[in-house]
Amino acid sequence: MLVWNNRDAAVAAAHRVDPDRWWTAFGAVIDLIAPRFARYEPVRHAAGLMLGMLSGLDRKNCWTIAEHRGDLTPDGLQHLLARARWDAEVVRDDVRGYVVDAFGEPDAVLVVDETGDLKKGTCSVGVQRQYTGTAGRIENAQVAVFLTYAARRGHALIDRALYLPRSWTEDPQRCAAAGIPAATGFSTKPALATAIITRAVQAGVPAAWVAGDEVYGADPQLRRTVRAHGLGYVLQVAANRRVPTHAGPVRVDELAATMPEQAWQTYSAGAGSKGPRYYAWTWITLLPEDDDGTGQHHLLVRRNDSTGELAYLRCYSPNPVPLSVLVRVAGQRWRIEESFQSAKGLTGLDQHQVRRWASWHRWTTLAMLAHAFLAVATAIERDHSPAPAGLIELTVNEFRRLFDALLLAAKHTIDTLLAWSQWRRRHQARARECHYRRREHQ
Repeated sequence: MLVWNNRDAAVAAAHRVDPDRWWTAFGAVIDLIAPRFARYEPVRHAAGLMLGMLSGLDRKNCWTIAEHRGDLTPDGLQHLLARARWDAEVVRDDVRGYVVDAFGEPDAVLVVDETGDLKKGTCSVGVQRQYTGTAGRIENAQVAVFLTYAARRGHALIDRALYLPRSWTEDPQRCAAAGIPAATGFSTKPALATAIITRAVQAGVPAAWVAGDEVYGADPQLRRTVRAHGLGYVLQVAANRRVPTHAGPVRVDELAATMPEQAWQTYSAGAGSKGPRYYAWTWITLLPEDDDGTGQHHLLVRRNDSTGELAYLRCYSPNPVPLSVLVRVAGQRWRIEESFQSAKGLTGLDQHQVRRWASWHRWTTLAMLAHAFLAVATAIERDHSPAPAGLIELTVNEFRRLFDALLLAAKHTIDTLLAWSQWRRRHQARARECHYRRREHQ
């Protein structure tokens, strides 16, 4: 038996929602990018594609989204990604500006990391067998470097760079077939990260820090560039990395082992799903990396007192800061993991079925914008309707669920369902015939 009491009624009354406000907010996002398109039709398709990305579809690609929105075929969405006239880099700048307008603050953190999309075959741009943390092993995958803007009010992805292995950049014909610009050469993941951090700084993005994992902490050029931009950093490094001290270069694990127990302090690295994430922390002053180096250099060490596991972070700040500040920045690094999880799970960041350079950048940019809309709209909704006692604050996942249920629920007829079934089977028949013909000529 369900019991409805006065307390439940009060909670429900305090959480009235206004879907019209959400629809207006989404319309403002489309108005933001509309000037980037030469014609109205691509704008309409971009809006439809993003609404499909925001829907509750299990799989999100041009086929499924076109069916969900009631189109007869996916041709319009495929044209948007492949041939329509619009610049994904300019829309990427719009995504960045939209996020900064909503979340911008002077001490925000730029968090960099890469993620992989598992793929089949060898034709999708950038794909090869390579290690990806998504699978935790070597798999056939595309890998891209992303930048998340992390602030107190929220966080979202603001930039991306597709990683091209040498197997691609050393094969001009393969690059040309995938539509990769001729001037594109090989860049390491830290080099790609350095470029997108620099792009954010040059665009005037308000931030004070950069955070990243061992891939980026190990790169001296990235660290040097961040210092030159006047930003601080908290970058993880491997246990065998050496750092400059008065006694000469010393491995970070050996340096941490010299710290007495009273040098460790307990701080939270931020709130997790199960409450504050408490660790023991200590820091050690280092010499500057360069002879003319300025600012404050430290090795920050994090210890999990339950497991004894240690993590090492190389830190720099232009001006002196307390240990608690470095701990706060270190805790922000996990924001990009949250961004990957929600962008892939909620807006289909990794579910594209595109092969070429331009199409990858277009899908990824619109998925980032859809994800940014969720992050910003959720923050606004929290401001309008703070969570009463007995409820956690509204999450991005829950907002997406409400947005989909109240505004995007598809209503299909038998005719439309059968028409799409026939379209898919006809397309699959043509694809099978092409495969058979290709096999005959091999």
